[in-house]
Amino acid sequence: MLTETPTKISERTALRINPAKTCQPIGAMYAASGIHNCLPYSHGSQGCCSYHRSHLTRHFKEPFMAATSSFTEGASVFGGQPNLLQGLRTVFAAYDPDVVAVNTTCLSETIGDDIPQIIGEATSSGIIPEGKFVIHANTPSYDGSHITGFSNMCVSMVKYFAKKIEDKPDTDTPQLNILPGFVEPSDMRETRKLAEACGFKVTMFPDTAGVLDAPQTGKFEMYPSGGVTVEELQNLGAGVKTLALGPFASKEAALELEKRAEVPQEVLDLPIGIAATDRFISALQAAGGEVTPEIENQRGQLVDLMCDVQQHFYNKRVAISGDPDNVLSLTEFCRDLGMIPVHILTGTPGKAFGRKAEEILGDKADQTNIEGEKDLFLLHQLIKNEPVDLLIGTTYSKYIARAEDVPFVRFGWPILDRFGHALIPSVGYAGAIQLIAKMSDALLDRRDRDCTEYEFELVL
Repeated sequence: MLTETPTKISERTALRINPAKTCQPIGAMYAASGIHNCLPYSHGSQGCCSYHRSHLTRHFKEPFMAATSSFTEGASVFGGQPNLLQGLRTVFAAYDPDVVAVNTTCLSETIGDDIPQIIGEATSSGIIPEGKFVIHANTPSYDGSHITGFSNMCVSMVKYFAKKIEDKPDTDTPQLNILPGFVEPSDMRETRKLAEACGFKVTMFPDTAGVLDAPQTGKFEMYPSGGVTVEELQNLGAGVKTLALGPFASKEAALELEKRAEVPQEVLDLPIGIAATDRFISALQAAGGEVTPEIENQRGQLVDLMCDVQQHFYNKRVAISGDPDNVLSLTEFCRDLGMIPVHILTGTPGKAFGRKAEEILGDKADQTNIEGEKDLFLLHQLIKNEPVDLLIGTTYSKYIARAEDVPFVRFGWPILDRFGHALIPSVGYAGAIQLIAKMSDALLDRRDRDCTEYEFELVL
């Protein structure tokens, strides 16, 4: 809660601070991009699809492919079924995807288009070729955030493909299903690496590694080689367990898979920071995995680094904003580094955010502004009232950092004004090391900038 009347923010600055909430279809498109040979399809106006594609392209610095129903005034009045049927004809004829993943927009949801009925019509009329699939998720942006859309599309993957497998294969390499959360391709790659090192065959869905971080070969590929395959999705029932990383992004799909395929599931926090990664590794052990010396050494390196930098982090005040799963794990990591989380904020709705934050902070929770379903305008007000030493958030937070002269670390989605984030992991022990490096660089750069001449040290 605000403890005093906030200092006035200039109108110009306020207008430049975008809200933390973002359209659902962006999350649904991102999830769909993690299926091999899948084309995301926005059922709505052309402008909606253009916005979603451009924002994803600007974040990943990779061309993001998607199709649209291109609603006009007629479709807005009489319904979008003809547009979707014609769009599916065109998409399969021109681009030949294995899967078309339809996500709805505000307009198609408001006029009441029945997507399962339209897909049924497309199937019965032969528009969908033999061996091809059309799946869908309902994603109006007035219900939740892009994390809600991501979750809805993950649930749809389960509903359309997963089935119970009675006779699970007897193998020395058990299959583990992982829902990685709304994270970078590099994070999915690091999560897979840890699970495979513990002795599992991993089916990860969605999986954008190799899709939105594909190498430059000089040749355009409509469908890069990465992503989860249809066969893997149809074989989810063979898993010994499902690990859902990030309750906001991944929980619902894990529950749906347990219901449909009777695969036991466990919901964990995103493995950002040492404590959350420890819990992930413990879950791998509980599922039958073995921790390798390499993983133990990597954890030891992280602990050593945390000891090395503790004097620079101790009692530093931090504000964190972004997607709820990211913010919660970052809050725990900052706590473990000896920092004081002063403001934590997400734009995604849900009371679970506040409950989990209070659990993490314990008796310090009453000293922290915990804000759910709020925007960056409020965060700016809070920072004016109670200044911080470090701000962690998406590119949109840069306006606050500049206005209040606060060291700033970009984290989460979207990052529109920097490069390389899709290639550098933030999860696992390796990701925690990267995070400490970025955070300490920001704090020590500020110390060097502001210190007196005789305090300008070569070694800190």
